[in-house]
Amino acid sequence: MPRAPEAWPLPRPRIRRLLLASLGAQGILAEITVRLVGQKEGRQINREFRGKDYATNVLTFAYQHHPVVQADLVLCLPILTREAGAQHKDLSAHFAHMLVHGMLHAQGLDHEDPEEAEHMEGLERRILKRFRLPDPYSVH
Repeated sequence: MPRAPEAWPLPRPRIRRLLLASLGAQGILAEITVRLVGQKEGRQINREFRGKDYATNVLTFAYQHHPVVQADLVLCLPILTREAGAQHKDLSAHFAHMLVHGMLHAQGLDHEDPEEAEHMEGLERRILKRFRLPDPYSVH
């Protein structure tokens, strides 16, 4: 059953601002769908599209980078809630981080090697700092 927007960890206007802030440059257009799923559906999607039999925090399905960024971001709320608790983070801050993380993936960024990871994490930190959100990579 779809979750009502008021049950989401962040209000829609803040989600929109986070996604816009995550675009690489001013003037880039984007068509992004953000969807919350439960653990069962998250696991099913991850298994079907990535061959991994578990639910994960965010899945990015990037369809196009230019001239318009087109992507679906699928966030698994039970996983995000569990991670936030285990990492002693506010759920809304963790949710914001995963939105930014997914949006950067939608633009072709990755973290497979240490240099890419350092670049992507630096972008995430800078974007989240603009929203007065804590560094998601600091050790608590």
